[in-house]
Parts: sequence; C-alpha cells; structure tokens
Amino acid sequence: MPRVLRLLRRRLLASIPVLLIVVLGTFLLLNAAGGDAVDAYLSSIGGGSAELAQELRQRYGIEGGAVARFLIYASGLLQADLGWSVALNRPVLTAIAERLPNTLWLMGAATALSFTLGSALGVIAGRRPGGLCDRLLSGVSLALYSVPGFWLGLVLSILFAVRLRWFPVSGVETIASGKEGLARALDIAWHLTLPVTALGVIYLALFLRVMRAGMAEAWRQDWALGARARGLSEWRITLNHVARNALLPVVTMLGYQIAGMVGGSVVIESVFGIPGFGRLAQEAVSARDAPLLMGVILVSALVVIVTNLAVDLLYGVLDPRVEA
Repeated sequence: MPRVLRLLRRRLLASIPVLLIVVLGTFLLLNAAGGDAVDAYLSSIGGGSAELAQELRQRYGIEGGAVARFLIYASGLLQADLGWSVALNRPVLTAIAERLPNTLWLMGAATALSFTLGSALGVIAGRRPGGLCDRLLSGVSLALYSVPGFWLGLVLSILFAVRLRWFPVSGVETIASGKEGLARALDIAWHLTLPVTALGVIYLALFLRVMRAGMAEAWRQDWALGARARGLSEWRITLNHVARNALLPVVTMLGYQIAGMVGGSVVIESVFGIPGFGRLAQEAVSARDAPLLMGVILVSALVVIVTNLAVDLLYGVLDPRVEA
C-alpha cells in the first residue's frame, strides 16, 4: 500500500504542471487564432453592428484584453467553473457532463475489445514466431492497421446498418424508448456495436503486433530456454512466463493509445451520429467557442492523465520490480 500511495502522490504532483501548460498553451493558441464565438454568430445571421457585437461580448464575458480574460478564466477554474458556452448558451461544464459519458462508453468498450482480443491474438501469433499462424495473423493485423477509421466506419454502417439492418444507423440509444435498467443497457450496447468495432479494430491490430514482437523477443531469453530445458509444457511457458513478460510493453502502449482514441472518437462519432465528446469539440471549433473548446481540451487532458495513472498502477502489479 505505501508503494501505491507513493506512486499516486508522484503522479498527481507531476500532473499539476502538465495541466497548467495545457490551460496556458490552449488559451494562447486560441487567442492568437483571432475571432471568437460572437464573430461566428454574427456571420451566421448575416452580420451585425459593432454595438451589437460589443453588447454580446459583454453579456458572455469575452471582452477585454488577453491578460484580463485569462485571469477571469483562471479564477473560474479554481472554483470548478469552466465558463459559459456562447454557441450552446449554457455552462461549459453542463455541456461536457452531457456528452462525456457517451464518449467514455465508446472509448471504454473499444479499449477493452482491442486490448483483450489483440493481446490474445498476439499470444497465439507469438507462440511460434515465424510459423504459419504467426504469418497469417501478422498479415491480417497489418492490413487492418492500414485501414482509415472513417472508411471502416462507413463500410460497417452501409453493410450492417443500411443493407442488412442488423444495427441502427446512428445515435447512442433509441429516442424516447422509455427503457430502463438492463433493457436500456442492452439498447445502448446495440447502438454502440458498430462504432466500437470501427474504433477498436485498428487498435486491436496494434496491440497484436506489439504483443507478438514482445513474445518473439522473450523466447530468445535465457530464462525461456531454461524453462524448456526443465521440461515444462510449451503452453505453460507461453502463458505463465513469456506472455506475462511480453505484456508489459502492451500495457505501456495502452496508456499512449488512450490519447489517440480521444482524437479518433471525433471521426467515429461523426460517422455514426453519436452525441459525444468528440462532436462537442467539433462544434466548438466550428462556432469559434473558445471557452467550450478550452473546457473540452482540459477535460481531455484529465482523462488522459487519470488513464495513464491507472496504467502505471497496472504496470506495477504486473512487474513488482518496477519502482513507484
């Protein structure tokens, strides 16, 4: 337990400057981009007077110089206030709380699919490196990894949703279905099957290749040769020794891929019409809604930090020799 607490303390302290850099960097980049949500709104309605623009900026608190606006935003963050979304006309925190769970469901299911199935197939491929099964799985994984996510999503949607009608075309659940409990959970799972498959298959191929490469390296180690010399069964050596050691780089890759999934969810959510976190970021960019976009980026950074902390804890469980 003290080892876990030391790890938590060190990672949390290290995350503070990361969040500060994210907040300051995002604000400076958006400030340098020029334009704001009021400009986008006036452009959408065919223009407006300077007086109207000034009034709207005063109403939404986005007037003044860069330093004054940053101080106002920073003071709000200290009170857990992410600001007001001009495009959605609601608090940024409320908008994020509505959209984030959908993306977490999508990312969580896709991560579980890609990590579990990819690692299992990597064990099968790495059991005999260079064999027929290894060559076949390596070829399939390379083909899957080269497929763009949006193209795979469109193909799955056209084939299984439009033609076969096995799954819904879009959405995260049936609108106004009145379902609760298990029935609602099954309805959400039915809607998320295709987007989870589209998002998870590409990362599945990556985990497969990393696992296979780790096992091929582990088989050449002296302890693996010693286990064979002691007469242990090949499957026992594979699962209890080789696969466990090869799993460490896969777990490390898992932490890196979480950030990639946050970005990849933008495309998948757009293809399948899922009202998630990625589409919220797209809407914020389109509307030049700086407070909303900054809130999205900040929460994304928090998700990545928390996920990597969980991965570090898992890494320590798999290999107790790793220092916290």
